[in-house]
Amino acid sequence: MVTTPAITAPIELMAAQLDCETFALPTGAQVFSRGARANAIYAVRRGIVELVGPDSDKTCFRPGELFSYQDIAWRQGVHRSDAVALTPVEILRLDRLRFLNLLHNHPTLAILLIGQQHDRLREQRTSGTCCY
Repeated sequence: MVTTPAITAPIELMAAQLDCETFALPTGAQVFSRGARANAIYAVRRGIVELVGPDSDKTCFRPGELFSYQDIAWRQGVHRSDAVALTPVEILRLDRLRFLNLLHNHPTLAILLIGQQHDRLREQRTSGTCCY
């Protein structure tokens, strides 16, 4: 009997979905804008994406990190931030309902995302700066 290794990284789970889209954007391109309908989750496969919040707070997302899940999970259905490519990027995009189904089928994904957020907050606290 052949067994396949378990997929543990959130981006790997997302990329394994049949409906997951992949697209590339140049530096300075907008992934989404504040106020736009939040109908998908995104992940950085290559490059760096910066989210700029309503108070001009900035957060960078690097390869392997998912973003916008807060907007689709517990916000008012719109993006709170602008998402801009700081470098040429390759982005994964998964529809909101597909992502929620993925969470349902892989409940440990929520723990992995919380762990990702924990690491980000710990980095900020240790450095005393925004997460760059």
